[in-house]
Amino acid sequence: MEKFDEQSYTTAELEKQNKYLQLLSEKFPNVQSASTEIINLSAILNLPKGTEHFLSDIHGEFDTFSHVLANASGVVRRKIEDVFGKTIREKDKRMLATLIYYPREKQELILAKDDDPNEWFAITLQRLAKVARAAASKYTRSKVRKAMPKDFAYIIDELLNESGEDKEDYFESIINTIIHIERAKAFIVAICEFIQHLLIDRLHIIGDIFDRGPSAEKVMDRIMQYHSVDIQWGNHDVLWMGAVSGSKALDANMLRISLRYNNLDTLEDAYGINLLPLATFAMKCYKDDPCELFEAKEQSSVHDDILVKQMHKAITIIQFKLEGQIIRRNPNFCMNDRLLLDKIDYKNGSINIGEKTYKLLDKRFPTIDHRNPYRLSSEEEEVINKLSNSIKNSERLQKHIEFLFSHGGMYLTFNSNLLYHGCIPMEEDGGFTKLTIENSNYSGKELCNRFDRIARKAYQHRFQKSENFDADYIWYLWCGPLSPLFGKAKMATFERYFVAENETQTEQRNPYYQLAYKEEKYCNNILEEFGLDPEKSHIINGHVPVKAIKGESPIKANGKLFVIDGGMSIPYQKVTGVSGYTFIYNSYGLVLVEHKHFYSKQKAIEEEKDIISNRIFIETNAKRKRVSNTDVGREIKTQIDDLKTLLAAYRKGLIKERL
Repeated sequence: MEKFDEQSYTTAELEKQNKYLQLLSEKFPNVQSASTEIINLSAILNLPKGTEHFLSDIHGEFDTFSHVLANASGVVRRKIEDVFGKTIREKDKRMLATLIYYPREKQELILAKDDDPNEWFAITLQRLAKVARAAASKYTRSKVRKAMPKDFAYIIDELLNESGEDKEDYFESIINTIIHIERAKAFIVAICEFIQHLLIDRLHIIGDIFDRGPSAEKVMDRIMQYHSVDIQWGNHDVLWMGAVSGSKALDANMLRISLRYNNLDTLEDAYGINLLPLATFAMKCYKDDPCELFEAKEQSSVHDDILVKQMHKAITIIQFKLEGQIIRRNPNFCMNDRLLLDKIDYKNGSINIGEKTYKLLDKRFPTIDHRNPYRLSSEEEEVINKLSNSIKNSERLQKHIEFLFSHGGMYLTFNSNLLYHGCIPMEEDGGFTKLTIENSNYSGKELCNRFDRIARKAYQHRFQKSENFDADYIWYLWCGPLSPLFGKAKMATFERYFVAENETQTEQRNPYYQLAYKEEKYCNNILEEFGLDPEKSHIINGHVPVKAIKGESPIKANGKLFVIDGGMSIPYQKVTGVSGYTFIYNSYGLVLVEHKHFYSKQKAIEEEKDIISNRIFIETNAKRKRVSNTDVGREIKTQIDDLKTLLAAYRKGLIKERL
């Protein structure tokens, strides 16, 4: 570090910054406090960088997601191996790992069978202290203290910093006292959660928290409790965000998908959304309709399957009508090919798509006015208004969506990695495609920024009485052909329901998936567009499931791009053959972790069945990466420069010191 020279700071320069320096002096009121902070920050720069974990496409699979977080994608087990090696038995390592993952549940099982719980407590507390000490070794004591649970912070701090023979008795006395006063069970829970906290410094979610799986609300609760997290929106996330923001078309989409996957518990129990208006309407309008095409993908022993199918069809037709209205009032979307209700021959039960005519699999459309097919009936209007109000007034859902807006965005650049869910829309020649929004053209980074701003604006106006047309753009993000979150020429929802021919259901991907997935130069162009150095940067994607079962690799474009949608969602695992990927960036380099099937939380606790994770080393740093080489390090260097300026102002007498 360069020697501090207060003479290099001229009085004129310091006076220009006087207002800012006065504000800074409120936090650091004298030379001593400013000097201490400079010393502290300078030391932090030389620590190893924290470990980042990247996950994508969770789709409501709470148990798998929670387990991956708890075991830190296999890092807990590796840390145990590093600490104990061959000094303890393999079955003890498995037990210790499972205890760290599920400290409450595993303790109860062990203690129910153990004849001498105090001996088990003594051994286990010593082992956990050693794992915690190893996990904390690369952080400052200040950061470690902040991660400690308040109730046991002092005790954990003492155990972590125990060293030497002189303190062995002291260390043992702490453990014995914890056991004697019957606080061992609570302390084990606290130290296990503390270990989990330390092993993942920052969590990145690359989109698609919602839909398909049964417990998106639990995933959101877990994410909101996490100590350091950011979210790159996925198309299934903006679907729910747009629904809450006032898009009735997305309200209908959200309900349709929930009915398709029989996730009514998420809507009704978790979020308190009242489906009675839809059920009443569906029973009346579709009472003589078997609705065979609308059978849920997952059967339920709780819900009436006939009613679910009727509700499913009712909301689907409402969705097509509302989407047609959006397309008609937004000609710049260029989505007239999705206007299909007016292409139906209702008498013959057929539809014209492109140059061909196809027979419909279902010819019953009791609520469609053949002369004005996109107009909602008065009853449909009433139903969607009630549903929309119920969605917007769900307190828990509002909190979750607010968190997605406050901690999320269209993309993130962080530590030389570019994170986004879907794609950057491209032309066949590799150029960035332009989309007209409010009479201006946007592409690449500017397009993502414009969508980000307009989505936030729509959310801010969600309770206005008039139609929220900004929410139309969130609907476009869900299914528009140039949406960075969707990345396909069309969403063939109508065809999948009503037309048998597979040719109509093809959803052509954006050229991005051919170009950026295969050739490094296109990835480099994208990285440069977002202000990153292509020589040392990478792209991390989700959205498209990697068909590992067919030999597909998540590593694309010669290691420049990584696709980490590996099928955490159970319906996708038949396609992928795995149950997800974690991308890890630590001080030693880049690691891709492939997760095999997760049985269940119960089997993990009772039978100690962990997720088997294969590690693929992508890049290994020749020299261990320090905080100084990260984005956080650059911010710290700026803080040090500001504090040095303040120090010069104190020493030149331009700002008065305070005790």
